[in-house]
Parts: sequence; structure tokens; C-alpha cells
Amino acid sequence: MGSKDKELLEKLLVTFKVEAEEHVKAISSGLIELEKTSAPEQQGEIIETVFREAHSLKGAARAVNLVKVEGVCQSLESLFAQLKAREITLSPQLFDQLHQTVDSLGTLLASGNTETAQGDEARTFGAREAPESAQPVPENVPAIPHMRAGKKGLSETLRVPAFKLDSLLRQAEELIPVKATAAQRATELREIGQTLTIWEAEWRKVRPQAHAMRALADGTQRTNGHTRPSNGQAPTRGQIVKVSSFLDRNESTLRSVQNKLAILTKDFESDRRTLDRRVDDLVEDAKRVSTVPFSALLESFPKLVRDLCRDCGKEADLLITGGEIETDRRILEEMKDPLIHLVRNCIDHGIETSQQREKRGKPLRATINLAISPKSADKVEIVVSDDGIGIDVQKVRAAAVKLGLTSREDASRMDERHVASLIFKSGVSTTPMITEVSGRGLGLAIVREKVEKVGGSVSIETKPGFGTTFQLTLPLTLARFRGVLVRVGESLFVLPTRNVQRVLRVGRDEIKSAENRETIAIDGRAASAVRLTDVLEIAQRNPDPDPKRKVPVLVLTWAGEQIGFIVDEIFDEQEVLVKGLGKQLRRVRNIAGATVWGSGKVLPVLNVADLMQSAVNMSPGAAQHETEESPKSILVAEDSITARTLLKNILEFAGYKVKTAVDGVEALSALANEVFDLVVSDVEMPRMSGFDLTAKIRADKRISELPVVLVTALESREHRERGVDVGANAYIVKSSFDQGNLIEIVRRLI
Repeated sequence: MGSKDKELLEKLLVTFKVEAEEHVKAISSGLIELEKTSAPEQQGEIIETVFREAHSLKGAARAVNLVKVEGVCQSLESLFAQLKAREITLSPQLFDQLHQTVDSLGTLLASGNTETAQGDEARTFGAREAPESAQPVPENVPAIPHMRAGKKGLSETLRVPAFKLDSLLRQAEELIPVKATAAQRATELREIGQTLTIWEAEWRKVRPQAHAMRALADGTQRTNGHTRPSNGQAPTRGQIVKVSSFLDRNESTLRSVQNKLAILTKDFESDRRTLDRRVDDLVEDAKRVSTVPFSALLESFPKLVRDLCRDCGKEADLLITGGEIETDRRILEEMKDPLIHLVRNCIDHGIETSQQREKRGKPLRATINLAISPKSADKVEIVVSDDGIGIDVQKVRAAAVKLGLTSREDASRMDERHVASLIFKSGVSTTPMITEVSGRGLGLAIVREKVEKVGGSVSIETKPGFGTTFQLTLPLTLARFRGVLVRVGESLFVLPTRNVQRVLRVGRDEIKSAENRETIAIDGRAASAVRLTDVLEIAQRNPDPDPKRKVPVLVLTWAGEQIGFIVDEIFDEQEVLVKGLGKQLRRVRNIAGATVWGSGKVLPVLNVADLMQSAVNMSPGAAQHETEESPKSILVAEDSITARTLLKNILEFAGYKVKTAVDGVEALSALANEVFDLVVSDVEMPRMSGFDLTAKIRADKRISELPVVLVTALESREHRERGVDVGANAYIVKSSFDQGNLIEIVRRLI
């Protein structure tokens, strides 16, 4: 293949990948719709549509000689041809096969394992005969992830509608006259400068005579820089005429300059207003080019819901509204994981099984709603809700108390809404079982962290027996926001207004000290207060000695917490454009970036998340010294010597004292004679299985509260449910075993 042909093929492959991903998404969405539809006529239409998508993808793959992709598409075509001819009928097993085939396509595209045909000349667009028989779907291909959180975002290529580009081009073209106007204004300023230069040259000529006349009036005169009494000699007529003429011209010149400056100022104000409009329009159009509809993110969610429901033995329909609403692409990328967590939470914890729903008089299939709607000119609202069992606030209250997030007394005084909001705290979970995907209490903590990272907020409402609603409020753009200017010592900083809950002025006598920490009263309750000079480690050179002067306090919020930051002065607020600090300063503690303020000064923009963390770390209570304790003791029950040795080494390396048993009987004997803090057990063992061992532990009052972690190769839903039934605290599947995951679970349980 020649170098030009190779370059052409590489370009075509880049284009093909974008097109192929769209076809795969369309096929997957079509299968979801087909699975929901029972009307034969509608089924026929969907089959035809998906058939065409598969055919188009096959043709595109053939054009760039991607043999494997073409072969999988041929398999899909064959299945759909049989469906069209009614040679086969739709069934759950067939849908599973079709989804697996589409997953294999996604895997091929994601991995780049697409092999082009080999030969002396790679035929880029040449026609080829279709394979005589479809290549089988590749075996042992891992299922494509529901959402790939790649470093490069939603896509390396962004498709932009033509009307957006037309508008952007028009706005850019309208700036061309502004360039010419700016050049004209520069010329006018130069002319004024030249006028003043001529005036200055004339003044230099007249200045000696003017000084002589002033000296005569004062009775003194200066010679070689020395002042001496004047001899009373009067200035000559020529000197007087020269000075008088200059003064006449001077008045005329100043009047001319004044008029020109007035006209120039008026024209400049008009130009500024025009430029403001042009720049604002251009920025808005540029923003629209980089905005992406939520549907680009949500295309894979129906498939996500289908797969999760099958894994959990539940049935649910996902209803999406407002997918056409557009937002900043970077915000959409940040919301990928939170929305997946919320949908997963609805299925894993919210909705019931069909049997449970039937007993409660609910429709057998649950409903999950994902609705996007504009909230204001610069905000959007996302609501994720289900019609499941709701959140058990008593379990949340107990979990929060157990983790030390609140005292039992404070928890008992909280209303249900406040208690429900504790579910966003890291570690809080209401599920009795820890698995690879749930039970650690991290999912909703991640949701809040991600939402507040982009300047949004999240709230929750739950109705026991009727469902749960999560409400996310997000900005439409990241780069621009409102900022407030503050002075700390001799330095100026900008804080995002969205994180400022309120501004207070408090007397120095209102700042109380409790346990070596400063506090102020907010809504009648004591709240932490810190001096921003201390957080930023700025020396206070000239502290105000006046004890009666009130000091300004900014109450900042982040991740549900609020802290008052004492500053020296608060100035105005304006819209700011934040810029990064460059490659050399990718991460500076407490600093999010920089902005150019209206005065022209470059000012640091403070990172609220860092400030809050720095403030917490400063407090005396933050550094708690752990008391010396003997290592926790763990019993490992595993019949495989290899797995037993591996688990023992992992746990001992993490600092635990470990004893092993070859099966459940030996483990039960060890529990009768020794004290352990936790049991790690295999399920399939001779004499006594891990399920039976767990059941016996729960039946023994002496050790009934002992945490049990099951590590097994059995990954079916039925086995996980049995683990829950017998009382296991965690269920780890060996096929996805990760030692960090095991250590994290053990640390949480003991």
C-alpha cells in the first residue's frame, strides 16, 4: 500500500469509527424498542429499521476493509432477515443473543481489534463479494461497558449542525467592521497626540519669556538655576506679543483637543456597546457549537436499565423526557457517572421485584423517570425518580450514627427530609450486602461531589412505599460564572458566587471560641468559622486594632457542609471567565484558576472544595491520633490451597492477623475456640459450604454479629440473593476479584 493510500485509509477509519458508534447505538436502541413492542406492525417497522442500520454498518466496514466488523454485521443481517421472513420468532433468548452480538460490535470498535483485510493493495472503496457465510460472533468477548469513562470524553469528534456554524461565521464576519472602526479610532488618537506634540514644542519656545514675566511680577529672576532680586527691567514688547500669541493659540488648541476628545469618547462608547453585543453574540454562538444534547449521553441508558434489571431479577421501563435540551459538553461528561449511579440506585435499591410489586398492588413493571427541563436562563434541572419502596429513613439514621456522622440525639431530632439527605454522605448505605457494584455507600456520595464540582446542587425526596426522587440543578456552562471579589491581607481573590450561601457582618465579640475552634451563629445555630488568611497562609501585617469594628464573613457551602470564612473586605460581583494556570501549575492547592477582573488585574479564583477541606484540616479535631491497638483477627475458610494462601497473604500484608480453615466445619470449630473480628469464606467447600457456615454463625448468639464476607466463583443473581438470605455482609465474585476491593470491604466492616 502506498503512503497516500495509507493516509487516506487512516482518515477514513477515523470517520468510520464515529459513524459506526452511531449505528451501534441506533441498533441497540432499536432492540430495546422492539423488546417493549408487542404490535406486529410496529415490530415489523422496527425490524426493518434495525436491519437497515446493520446493513449500513456492514457497508461502511466493507469500505474500509474491516473484516471482523463486517462479519458480525453479516450475522446480524442474517438474523433480521429471518425475522422479516417470519422464519424465527422473537423470544427472550433471541433478544439476549442479539444484544450480545451488538455488545461484541461495541467491543470490537472500542478495542480497535477490527483487522483490515491484508493484501498487496488494500482496496479502500473497491467492491467485494460478501462472505459466503457470516462469521460467527466472537466468543469470550467481554461485554461493552454501558458507559465508557474514557479520558477523551464523550467523543474525540464533535458533530456540529450546519445552522450553528452559519451563525458562528456570521458573528465572526460582523467583527470585521469593528476592526476597521478600531483602526480609525487609533488614527484619531494619534492625531490628538500629534496636536499635543506641536503644542508642547511651541510651549518650549515661549516658556523662557513666560517665566521672565512671572519673575518680574514676583520681583525676582532666575539665572543658571539661582534666584536673585530682579533689577526691575520690564519685558520687551516682542516678548509680550510672543507670550500673548501663544496663549491665544493655546486656548484654541485646548478647545480643539477637548472637542475631539468629547467626540472620540462618544464614538468609543458607541463602539464599546457594539463590540459588547458582537462579543456576547459570538460567545453565545460558540457556546452553542460546543453544547451537546443530553440525548447524546442517555442513548445507552435503556440498555443499561435492561441489563441491570436482568441481573437483579426485576422489570422496569425507563422514560426519558427533555433529551433534546443542550448543555456544555464538559458538564455532560461530568454528569455521566452521577446519572449512572442514580439509575443503578433506582434499580438496585429502589424498585421491587415483580412478585413484591404484585403483593403491594403495583404494576408488575416499575417505572424510572429521567426528566430534563430548563430551570432558568442559565440553569437546567434533572429529575431521576422511581416508583419503588422509597428510602428507609430509620436505616439511614442508624447508618449515619454508626459511622459517627451525627450523634444519636441529633439524629433523633432530624426530620425525615434531613435524615434522607444523609444518604449522600460517604459510607452511608441501607443495603445489607456489599457487592462489587453496591453496598459501600459511595455511589450517592460521588453524585453529590460531581454535581457540586460543576457548581450544581442535588436534593432528595422519598415517600416510603411510593418511591424516591433525586433533583439535580446544574449550570449550563462551566467557563463563565458570577464571582465576588474579596480582600485578604494585601491580596485580592475571587470566589464563585454560586458557593456563597450568604454574606454576614459580625462583631468581634460575636465570634466565639469552643474547643479551640472559632464559631459564629448562623440562623441561631453555631457554625464553624475560620480566617481566610489562616487557610491561605497569608501573613496579617496590620491587624485592625478596633475591637468594635464588624468583620465581613462569607458563608460558603460544599458537599452539604457550610463554613464561615472571615475576610478583610468584600467588594463587588461580576461575571468572570476562569482560565487554567497552565501545564506547569496543573494543581495548586486552594486555587482553581485565574481571571482578569474589570480593572484589568489578573486575580486568582479560589477553589471552594479545597478551602473547605483546608479549613477542616486546620481544626484541632481534624487530627485525631489513633490509639495503638492489636491487629484485627480474621478467619479465612477456603478449600483451595492457592486461593487460601492468596487471601492470607493479602490480608496479612494489610496488617491483619489471619488464621485459615480448609472448609466450613473446620472454620466453625475455630470460631468455637477463638475470637475473630471477621470471617472470609468461600462458598463451595466440602463438608460445609460458605452459605451453611454463614447461617450457623447467624444462629449462634455468641457470634451472630460477626461480619462474614463470601468470596466465590458463583456470580448468578440467585446465589447473591441466597448470600443475603443467610446473612452475609459482602459477596465478592472471584472473576472480578480485586485485592483493593477486598481490603476496602474488610476495613469498612471492622
